[in-house]
Amino acid sequence: MGVILQAAYKLPNGHSVPSPADGNRRTPWWWDHLASQANALRNAGFTAVWLPPALKTNAGAFPGADGYGPFDDYDLGSKNQFFSTPTRFGSREQLQRCVAMMRANGIDVYLDIVLHHRDGGNRFLYRYQGANGQAGTGRFPKDPKCFFPNVPRDPIAGPVSDDFGFGDEFAPINAQPKNYVSDGLIDAVDWQTRSLDTQGYRLDDTKGLAVAFVKRFLDSKAMAGKFAVGEYFDGNPDTLNWWVWNSGMNGRACTFDFSTRFTLQAMCNNGGRWDMSQLDHTGFIGRDAMHAVSFLENHDTDLNSAVVRNKLLGYAYLLTSEGYPCVYYKDYSTDPGCYGLKNSLDNLIWIHEHLANGATQYRWKDFQFVVYERLGPPNLLVGLNNDTANAWKTVTVQTGFGPNVQLHDYSGHSGDLWTDGQGNATIGIPPNVNGTGYVCYSRARLDKPNQVPRQATTQVFEGAPDLDIGPALAGEETIIGRIWCDRGFPVSLQPKPASPHLVFSLTDPAGHAVALQGGKGQIEKRGWHTVRVNSSATAPTPFQLAVTYTSTQSF
Repeated sequence: MGVILQAAYKLPNGHSVPSPADGNRRTPWWWDHLASQANALRNAGFTAVWLPPALKTNAGAFPGADGYGPFDDYDLGSKNQFFSTPTRFGSREQLQRCVAMMRANGIDVYLDIVLHHRDGGNRFLYRYQGANGQAGTGRFPKDPKCFFPNVPRDPIAGPVSDDFGFGDEFAPINAQPKNYVSDGLIDAVDWQTRSLDTQGYRLDDTKGLAVAFVKRFLDSKAMAGKFAVGEYFDGNPDTLNWWVWNSGMNGRACTFDFSTRFTLQAMCNNGGRWDMSQLDHTGFIGRDAMHAVSFLENHDTDLNSAVVRNKLLGYAYLLTSEGYPCVYYKDYSTDPGCYGLKNSLDNLIWIHEHLANGATQYRWKDFQFVVYERLGPPNLLVGLNNDTANAWKTVTVQTGFGPNVQLHDYSGHSGDLWTDGQGNATIGIPPNVNGTGYVCYSRARLDKPNQVPRQATTQVFEGAPDLDIGPALAGEETIIGRIWCDRGFPVSLQPKPASPHLVFSLTDPAGHAVALQGGKGQIEKRGWHTVRVNSSATAPTPFQLAVTYTSTQSF
């Protein structure tokens, strides 16, 4: 099913990721920092990245700008608003390159979408810059009746007392005029999706959103059919199941499995003092693994109710169990201030991608340790030991490998062994020293590298007076934007619809024209290529241009 990387984290002071906006110009912009790791992430086995919210916030690029206080639905880091043109993470151009480089390494990109609220208005009035920088001319302005309490609160997905007030709270159902907010949000995320070419969404605070709107949103325009996972912050698996299936979502989206996360927090933080038998089909993952995105830590839990001990044991469970696991950047990365579990997690991600398939059967349950088997080919036998008293646990269990089969521990924590004539295996599980009390047995000689499927990117550049890119100017040649290309791959510029007055062109890093026939050509040089439009019209002309290209896999 793949492995997600949550590609952001909070600093100890609660600020979002390091940024040159803090004054140190040697700090890379976050979009560039992620892009530089794209090839290494795919080689490690990650199949998707969940990016932080990309819209400009009311904090501009300052330390508090974590993306969760969005201001302008059409500013990805290209308008000079709130004392900054880039967001804290970088510019629109850097974001587009980051996405293209992830796609060039076969990694899906999930946008973090905040539908609940907006921040930075003036008494519920929101006005934005247009393409020419003039205030009050930007798309999707908002007035007081877009927001609660100026209209009744929407029928949110849970008790009202549980709905925390973040910013100015939207009312997509009850806002006036009818459908203005719901249509505006759908159009804005459709534009964002097409501008970047992304494959899915993480939906912030689904507990505070009307399910009828969320379902309509996910079934509309570019969002239709794409992956989605909601953040329904609740530790009750019955409640999570209700949101996924019985609230009206009808299984359209997955949900983060907070129930399993809280179980693993208790296990990790209580080495030797927690009943391991509780892991047997625990949480929402044990009820509906196909709709459970499992995780150990995220940007919220890391600073509140964190897992402070034995994190590897928690990840060993996540990455050998059913569900769609998500790894937290701060746990994974070797960046300064991060926890640097990369080497061990790379190994577990490989195990997840190559060995962990099928249903789960528990072979042994005890207070201190458990053994379970993933029954899909090639089978995977996992032992987890929570005993911190330097005690190995040895047990003989039935397996599905068959008789007289050589097994290898792909965690590297124990030696090879053979099943006996009845297919039983006697395994030893090391003690829980800093979370390393686990083994992962499967058939010997299955080692192979992760595949890196290369993907092209199609990003849409849309020009209009009320967007961040202006229309084609009458009688002029205008730069639309830049794309980061790899040599030897095709490129395509396709206007939608075509106009007899507009001619689109592409120049290479040296400023030379790329030969195009019918809008299609071949890239000969690596690096930034500039997209232009020449207009013979007598008035400014809006346009949409779909640009398909293949990025480099690394800088």
